[in-house]
Amino acid sequence: MAIETEHRLRLGVEIRKQLREFPLDVSFTAAKGCMGILGSSGCGKSMTLKSIAGIVTPDGGRIALQYAQGEAAGGRVLYDSSLRINETPQVRRVGYLFQNYALFPNMTVEENIAAGLKGKGAKAVAGGRRAAARSHTAIRKKVGEMMERFRLTGLEQCLPSRLSGGQQQRVALARILAYEPEVLLLDEPFSAMDTHLKEKLRLELAEVLKDYDGVSILVTHDRDEAYQLCPELLLMDRGQVLVRGKTREIFAEPSICKGARLTGCKNISRIRRVGEYQVCALDWGGIELTVNRPVGDDIAAVGIRAHDFEAVSTEEAAALGYKNCIPVGAPRISEMPFEWHITLENGLWWKREKTIHTHDAAGAVPPYLQVDPSAILLLKGEL
Repeated sequence: MAIETEHRLRLGVEIRKQLREFPLDVSFTAAKGCMGILGSSGCGKSMTLKSIAGIVTPDGGRIALQYAQGEAAGGRVLYDSSLRINETPQVRRVGYLFQNYALFPNMTVEENIAAGLKGKGAKAVAGGRRAAARSHTAIRKKVGEMMERFRLTGLEQCLPSRLSGGQQQRVALARILAYEPEVLLLDEPFSAMDTHLKEKLRLELAEVLKDYDGVSILVTHDRDEAYQLCPELLLMDRGQVLVRGKTREIFAEPSICKGARLTGCKNISRIRRVGEYQVCALDWGGIELTVNRPVGDDIAAVGIRAHDFEAVSTEEAAALGYKNCIPVGAPRISEMPFEWHITLENGLWWKREKTIHTHDAAGAVPPYLQVDPSAILLLKGEL
C-alpha cells in the first residue's frame, strides 16, 4: 500500500512520561518494515504507541518523521516539547489499529472504510460544489479499491457485528490504510483471539505489511507474534528499553536475564565462575557446565531453552565424559497434546514431542539430558 510520498521514511521517537508505577523513558528509530515492541502487560508499550499517535501527550521529548531520500529530503515534527509542537492526531498521518479494531458498530463495512477519508471530502466541500463532487467520486473509488484489496467484496452493507474476527481486522486495516498514513501502529491486534484464528490472521497481516511502504510498529506480549512479523525488535520492561536489534539475533542471544525471559527462556540460573569456559549453576543443584565462549566478570547467569536439550543414555553420557550431561533424577511429568513437559529433579524444565495418541510416558524420559555448549546463554543483569 503505497503512501503519498516516495521518500524513504524514518520515525524518531524520544519520549518521557511519568506513569503511575514507573517513568516511561524510551528512545528509538524505526524505518520501513515492521518493528516489534515486546514486553509484559503494563510495561508502557501501548502508552508509547498512543504518544506517537497523539492520543496521549508525553511530559517531554520529540517525535519526528525524517524523509531520508529524494530531492525534498527533510522532515516533519509531530511532537517536540522544547519547541511546543504537538500536532493533533487528525493531522499526524498515523494509523492506529486498536485491540478491538474500534469499528463503528452502526456503520456498514463500506461506511467504515469511507470514514477514514471523510476529512478530505469535507475540505473539498469548502472548496465548492464541483470540488466536492470530485472528492466524493474519489472516495467511492478508493473504498472500492480497498474492498477488493482486502477481500471484502460482497460485504459492503454488512455491519461489524455480522463479521468474523478476521473480516473485522481486514475492515479496520482497510479503513486505516485508505487514507495512506505514513506510520501504522498495531496495538496487540491478536490478543483476544483463539490460537487457530491468530495464526491465520498473522499470515494475512504479514502480507499487508509486506506491501506497506511506511513505518509500522507492532506492540505485543506474544513472542511468537514478534518473531513471525517483526524483523527488528525492541524489548521493553517497566518503561525502559532493554535491548534493540535484529529479532533473530535477540532470540539467539538475548544477553540479559530479563531479555531471555521475554523471549521465552524458562531455565535461568545464577552462576559461579569456575573457569574461563566453565560455570557452576547455583539454582540447578550446582551442576557444572561448559560453554563455548569466555565467561566474563559481568555474566551473572546462564539460560537454557527447553528445546535445546538432547536425550542421552547412560552409555552415551559416559562416552561424552559426562560433559554437560545432566541427570534427570525423579522428574515431574505433565502431558500436553503434542508434548511432554518434564521438570527434572534439579528444577530444569524440558519439552519432549509426542503424538496425540501417546499417553504413556514410559521410555520418554532418559537418564540424562545433554546440552551443547553453544546452546547455553550467557546473561547479564538481574534475574
